[in-house]
Amino acid sequence: MQNSEIVLIGGSGKTGGRIAARLEELGLPVRKASRSTTPAFDWEDRSTWRGALEGAASAYVAFQPDLAVSWAAGSIGELSRIALECGLQHIALLSGRGEEGAQRSEEAVKASGIDCTILRASWFCQNFSEGAFLEPLIAGKLQLPAGDISEPFIDAGDIADAAVAALTDARHRNRIYELTGPRALTFREAVREIAAAAGRPIAYEEVSMADFAAGLSAAGTPQPVIALLEELFGQVLDGRNSQVMSGVTDILGRPATDFSHYARRAAATGIWSA
Repeated sequence: MQNSEIVLIGGSGKTGGRIAARLEELGLPVRKASRSTTPAFDWEDRSTWRGALEGAASAYVAFQPDLAVSWAAGSIGELSRIALECGLQHIALLSGRGEEGAQRSEEAVKASGIDCTILRASWFCQNFSEGAFLEPLIAGKLQLPAGDISEPFIDAGDIADAAVAALTDARHRNRIYELTGPRALTFREAVREIAAAAGRPIAYEEVSMADFAAGLSAAGTPQPVIALLEELFGQVLDGRNSQVMSGVTDILGRPATDFSHYARRAAATGIWSA
């Protein structure tokens, strides 16, 4: 692929930062785009989009807060249209499995006419070490409205590797890859593996959706975030995404990272120490 600039929309997030590091190691020019960059990119201010895209050949797009929100598909469609006008040839879109909103956004990219790679990812392993679950785990108990439904948690490093492959190899254009870990675990099982890796007791407790939302509210979580989490736990985590898929192997030619490997690696940093 021609050595042209790649713009990362969401370049400082769980996946974007990892993708940037990998592309830079390959010697490829990378431009991160977020509210704090120059030029800035803000999903809620469309006037910033063109300046963030101009001069790039392709883009990785991670939408915030989540493709499940009502205005995501319209934004993704408009961004894709502007990308084409700016001369971009390809978009790699981070999508979600089993989300109707995510599927609408996927269709919006395709409808724009730009070449695209859809990376449908399951729940990130890193939500336990870099996201909302971290503080409860450190405190010794994670409470979620999730029972016996299993999820094939995906390592963000695998997503980053898949995105780099999509952005640097034209064979992956106009394809969909479902990225999951190699086995499915319940949240209780995931916490059990984290506790074993951390070498300390960490409990998991299933709670009602009402109690979960009330706890978030008491902790000062904004209502739109609570509503999003209620939708994700109440609708998407119903078993529809429990199946392990071959997307990581299909695009990378290697197995996906197992959750136990992720847990041991994260625990070695001391992230879950009391």
